[in-house]
Amino acid sequence: MIAFIRGTVVYKDAEIAILETGGYELVMSVHALAALPACGNPAQVWTYLAVKEDDISLFGFSEPAERELFEKLIAVSGIGPKMAISALSTFRPAEFVAHIAAGDVSAISTIPGVGKKIAQRMILELQGTLKTSDAFEAFAIGDDNRPLQDAAGALEAMGFSGDEISAALKGCTESDTSAIIRYALKHVGGAA
Repeated sequence: MIAFIRGTVVYKDAEIAILETGGYELVMSVHALAALPACGNPAQVWTYLAVKEDDISLFGFSEPAERELFEKLIAVSGIGPKMAISALSTFRPAEFVAHIAAGDVSAISTIPGVGKKIAQRMILELQGTLKTSDAFEAFAIGDDNRPLQDAAGALEAMGFSGDEISAALKGCTESDTSAIIRYALKHVGGAA
């Protein structure tokens, strides 16, 4: 599987982005596309390769936890990759996880192509899995603090659990991603 692609953004619109690393076309949510830098700037995009008998598509995500949410969505019976991207375009990951946890059928039904029955199925199949997954702890930080989100994602990639990351970041006042990571690494496991 292609885990991520790093390259220069050469094109992006409302549905796709193209990175110069071989010219990969990535289908992305509007939120992930908005997080991409402007054309001509370097970017790293986490990916999922979907292979069907009549199509091969590469989906892109701004962070590993967003990709994990996508994978959980497509595991729901009747939800394909395009509907999962639609869900991630309708709601930011934190909002989506909150609606699933609350069992909010009417909110989930606002996703294009999702009716009441599919919304109920999504809630039924995802409700327990999203609450217990460590990867979604980063969403609790909030979408407005990008450096803290990036640091949490990096720590997760290093193998730390959501609880370890939360504990290590407690009391952090740094505003730069690398400074936040250094702070967390000094404080992981309760060390001072």
